[in-house]
Amino acid sequence: MTVDEATLRGYEAVHGRPPGFEGSDGRAYSVGVFSEDDPGPDGRFGAALIFVRWSAANEPDGHLETGFLSSDADSARAEEAVGRLTLDQVKAHLDRLIAERRQTEDM
Repeated sequence: MTVDEATLRGYEAVHGRPPGFEGSDGRAYSVGVFSEDDPGPDGRFGAALIFVRWSAANEPDGHLETGFLSSDADSARAEEAVGRLTLDQVKAHLDRLIAERRQTEDM
């Protein structure tokens, strides 16, 4: 089976770790996929991205989460769908979240 290193799960499979990004705020972030522990009222599990922000001392010092990007009756399938996002798409989500955070902080 061919692994597409340009996707989130493909990158993890090839490199054995989550990808890291420099956000539009100049900070370092790593990314993971998570899903709900319990299904929603529709019987489906939502899955999303979580970005961990790292300090200069290489310690986590915050995080950002997308809304649900996929849902399925099986949580693993919901996570797999999010894992097929390209790294460019993942980075776009990160930068959008940073911009939204800046906007709310400026209010």
